[in-house]
Amino acid sequence: MDDTMLEGALTELSDAIEGEVLTDLTHRRLYSTDASIYQQLPVGVVRPRHRADCEVIVRFAGEHGIPLIPRAAGTSLAGQCVGSGLVLDVSRYMTGIIEVDAPGRRARVQPGVILDDLNDQLAPHGLMFGPETSTSNRCMIGGMIGNNAAGSHSIVHGTTRDHVLEIEAVLADGSVARFGPMDDDQLSVARSADGLEGAVYREIVEILETRDDVIRKHSPKPEILRRNTGYALDRLLGHRPMDAEGPPFSLAPLICGSEGTLALVTEATLNLIPVPRHNLVVCAHFASLDEGTRGTVLALEHRPSAVELMDGEILELSKRNLEAARNRFWVEGDPEAVLAIELFDDDEGALPRRAEALIEAFRAAGMGYAFPVVESARVPQVWAVRKAGLGLLTGVRGDHKPVTVVEDVAVAPADLPDYVARMRQLMERHGARAVYYGHASVGELHIRPVLSFRDPEDLRKLEAIAADVAELAGEFEASLAGEHGVGRLRAEFLETVLGPELVALLRRVKRAFDPANRFNPGKIVDAPSMVTDLRIEPGHEVPELETFLDWSADKGLLRAAERCNGAGACRKSPGRGTMCPSYMATGEELHSTRGRANLFRHLLSAEDPTAALTSEELHDALELCLSCKGCASECPSSVDIARMKAEFLQHHHDHHGTPLSSMVLGQFGRFAALARLTPTFASLISNTGLAKRVLGVDPRRGVPPFAPQTFSAWFRRHRPPAAAGDQGEVVLFVDEFCEFTEPAVGIAATEFLEAAGYEVLAPPVLDSGRTQISKGLLRKARTAFERSLAALAPHAEAGRPIVGLEPSAILGFRDEAPDLVRGEDMARMARVVADSAMLFEEFVVRESVSGHLDGLRYEPEVTSPKILLHGHCHQKSLVGVEPSVEALGILPGVQIQVIPSGCCGMAGSFGYAHYDLSMAIGEQVLFPAVRAADEDTIIAAPGTSCRHQIHDGTGRTALHPAQILRDSLLRGA
Repeated sequence: MDDTMLEGALTELSDAIEGEVLTDLTHRRLYSTDASIYQQLPVGVVRPRHRADCEVIVRFAGEHGIPLIPRAAGTSLAGQCVGSGLVLDVSRYMTGIIEVDAPGRRARVQPGVILDDLNDQLAPHGLMFGPETSTSNRCMIGGMIGNNAAGSHSIVHGTTRDHVLEIEAVLADGSVARFGPMDDDQLSVARSADGLEGAVYREIVEILETRDDVIRKHSPKPEILRRNTGYALDRLLGHRPMDAEGPPFSLAPLICGSEGTLALVTEATLNLIPVPRHNLVVCAHFASLDEGTRGTVLALEHRPSAVELMDGEILELSKRNLEAARNRFWVEGDPEAVLAIELFDDDEGALPRRAEALIEAFRAAGMGYAFPVVESARVPQVWAVRKAGLGLLTGVRGDHKPVTVVEDVAVAPADLPDYVARMRQLMERHGARAVYYGHASVGELHIRPVLSFRDPEDLRKLEAIAADVAELAGEFEASLAGEHGVGRLRAEFLETVLGPELVALLRRVKRAFDPANRFNPGKIVDAPSMVTDLRIEPGHEVPELETFLDWSADKGLLRAAERCNGAGACRKSPGRGTMCPSYMATGEELHSTRGRANLFRHLLSAEDPTAALTSEELHDALELCLSCKGCASECPSSVDIARMKAEFLQHHHDHHGTPLSSMVLGQFGRFAALARLTPTFASLISNTGLAKRVLGVDPRRGVPPFAPQTFSAWFRRHRPPAAAGDQGEVVLFVDEFCEFTEPAVGIAATEFLEAAGYEVLAPPVLDSGRTQISKGLLRKARTAFERSLAALAPHAEAGRPIVGLEPSAILGFRDEAPDLVRGEDMARMARVVADSAMLFEEFVVRESVSGHLDGLRYEPEVTSPKILLHGHCHQKSLVGVEPSVEALGILPGVQIQVIPSGCCGMAGSFGYAHYDLSMAIGEQVLFPAVRAADEDTIIAAPGTSCRHQIHDGTGRTALHPAQILRDSLLRGA
């Protein structure tokens, strides 16, 4: 079909369904990759709204000979979601939890339901869907069915296949089938039925009844729980009528693990299990990987619910990611391997005894050197480090990364030590270093060789390793794919592991369901070579681009984008973090970190990469990025789209010109300095309709007024108490917001610090560079930083702490400044200032711990306030919200609740231009939490834009922690 005919056909499809058909180049690029090593540009993307749409789409694909590539969250590691046909994305609209039958422990869901969202809804009933993958905050039931997903607790909860009771699916002819348990009479009726469904039943039962010897002989060992190597014919042999003692016949287990190649799942009925009542984790530390694998066998004797292995490399990488670093409190020393061994028990008192028995068994066997026990409340932090493993590995800077290819082999648990030893010998023979982590309890370690796809020699090495591992898997009677699936990555090695006779049966299964090969062709059977359609082209030279920020740590801007492996940790639901607030509000792949990084990578990999930095396509994609920097810490690969956006915008301005609104708002400090001459008049002018149009401010927003008196004016006239200076000196960084619009915050900080005995030094107001960075005015930001560094560096060199109040302003000295300034002298000043710069709350915590604040006294009537705290995005990304909690916690009897909000939605000037989206983001978590608070609850927010957003969205006044602390002081203290 030529392009004109295809375009016409897709237009007809768009008219025929209620969902969407997207054929623009941007969306085709966004959907050309998943979390695998592959990339293919699809002809389009279709997003159905319901089953009826799916029926139309499947018939359309059959009539026009267009392949369909089913996709949920797009986190597949073996290329299952990549293809040149029509990507069918169920994640946008088919997200309904249709029914929860708590007494019957069942739920009916659509395929786009996120696992964590489902379990959140089930939690009040004490129930959950058992398989719990490391991607649970974004993986979807449809994808879990496709890959027969399992998770860390599969040793007790089994796999998805064990908990899917019934599947509704559209077959290749557009008909709808329901696959579930059926008795002998129902099966007989099904086998005699006309149409494709009847033909499927006849062929599958024929295979099972006549080739059972081949299936039994060549399938993986029965004791291997994770078995996703092709179609689950061996599982069906255990059903009636093949096994008279087995469960009723059902094709649902066959659909599970079929990777979208047999039918299009539109609904599933799930079995639910009780949430475990009590748990703890023993973190067994080992001096060697071999000792860790042998320790797994011993651990299994103690009835664990999970045994997860992390090797030394993953643990080392966890130090470098802010969020992972916060969660690794349980790591002692530098182990070569750690086993996180979780125990479940209905009897809470039994858990410590079981843990001690396990630890004593390790000691008696001479295994391990440390065994910290993590109680239930902090167990999620242990699993957070484990779940971050893939992103930590793929976020390694440079071309050499731990790559997915042989990472999914599952062996019998008793074989694990020997298998890993043989794998290490194999990797050594090929001259490849590898990392080891994963589900030790079920004999599946995700073993990844460190290679570069840009190196043709490494690509040849990759193929050789894959072939040798397939031979090794066959020798161990292993499952070539435990949970990540066969896809196109491992398909060519199926015969090595299963033999040609069994693979021939898999082809018969595929033909029975999909005679015209329309569903996800080239996956599982009849796949192309594993080294075709790669995301990174071997031998491709990466051009050096002239940039404003220093990207040398990433080895260039393109490689910074390539740190995104596609795992989709950015596709979060509201309340699960900060990253990608615009994605949370819109649900659009384009607005996720992954989507934006993919576009950067696509365009920077083109023949003229410099064109990427002036691209309107990329400009449009970045328009709704709030520059919250949540991705810098919450993305396991630390992909910093906010920084990439700032770099892009400066190049875009240079080519297309700088918009007037960006010029004015980006130089807020300069214009605010002029406004101070007549602040009241300037405030009135800036809130007129004309001014708002010039500034790009939505008419529904009020522009914050300029203060009648600047902070500097107050500071010059104020008289410190006599004791100020007894505790030393503090430099207060007076940013442009503190100076011109909210001097009350600076005044409160000064009065609190002076009451505590510090002499406050306040250099002349300094531009933080934040507004310039956010608008892509990097040259001007560099100038601002250089001026500020010159003023602050002497204080830093003298050992004085530099304390800031606005998180985005002071933290810029720790984040962007060192990578933006140029010259040895400036680089030195940037380093010394970065080491001394801290949030007001960080300083308060430091001094409180040292006892320097012990002399403060507080008003009795305000010593037990209830405080509801919303953290600033940059604060969360770079230092965490804990300093604010701990600083406020010095108040006697204070009750602090942190709102589980992400970005407030204002994000500097973003909310002034994008009012509706801004308010939608605020409505997700922040606004409801503030509205629900009692009138006497104090609302705390360190960020100036956050405080304005809270006021605009709820009418409540939020205070900076410095104001709360100052207001709590005993008068005269």
